Amino acid sequence: MQPCVYIMACGYNGTLYVGVTSSIVHRAWQHREGLADGFAKRYRTRMLVYYELLGSMPEAIRREKQIKEWRRSWKIDLIERGNPTWRDLYPEIAQ
Repeated sequence: MQPCVYIMACGYNGTLYVGVTSSIVHRAWQHREGLADGFAKRYRTRMLVYYELLGSMPEAIRREKQIKEWRRSWKIDLIERGNPTWRDLYPEIAQ
């Protein structure tokens, strides 16, 4: 298990979801399958566009809270620094 903060995106309306998990592969799969309840399910955030592995869960939670407070434009910049084409990263991590 590896603590991780991640951003999921909806492919058709641009909605972003910032979350934290100890298993990015499993959590991204839940989003893709529509099994993540609440906001993520309602807005169909199914594409993993960013993730950041961290050393501990408290550190990951702090980072998640930090990113959630950011302006949308800052989140987009963060995504585009590592994923300029907004490709779905799930196939790469699910191998």
